[in-house]
Amino acid sequence: MRNWIRESLTRVTMKRGKRVEVPPSKRLLYSMYVAMGSLVSLVALEIAHIAFLGAWNNEIFAAITALIGTISGVFLSQKA
Repeated sequence: MRNWIRESLTRVTMKRGKRVEVPPSKRLLYSMYVAMGSLVSLVALEIAHIAFLGAWNNEIFAAITALIGTISGVFLSQKA
């Protein structure tokens, strides 16, 4: 099984006409794993909140939005 997070965070540079791949650090990979897990759990919590209480929770949605912004920012800045 291929690790799509590692592949998408790997930088590709050209050095003397050769393609060089620079893998991400372990710290970045582990922090992305934690962020993705937190995002999944927050989405599940929001779905449970809607299903059982029948109401939307703005605080959970704000946390989901912040995590999505952080994750997409990491992916975009790592490629630049």
